[in-house]
Amino acid sequence: MFEPDAVGDYARKLRDQFDAEGFAPGYLLRMDMRRSGIQPQDALPAFRRHFAGFPVASRIAIVTESAIARMQVRREMTQPYLRIFARAETALNWLLRGDATERAASR
Repeated sequence: MFEPDAVGDYARKLRDQFDAEGFAPGYLLRMDMRRSGIQPQDALPAFRRHFAGFPVASRIAIVTESAIARMQVRREMTQPYLRIFARAETALNWLLRGDATERAASR
């Protein structure tokens, strides 16, 4: 769980890692949140502020078994290319299946 003032440092570290790894807009993202709790309500505006302008993924797969976490993700992350899964393997299959489908369509 994040305190509001810790979100900025987390976002900067994540952005630095994305840049170092060469990520570019259109990447595939799987977020395994099975060990994460829901975020406090006062931290959510900090997430919105610090992640605005972050490189845009082409698909996002969230992994969580928590019904409450699912509700929070659906409320905060409204991208139409986002899906929520209970299992990491299923999420990865969805991500890669979409990538293969898009590559085949562009041929």
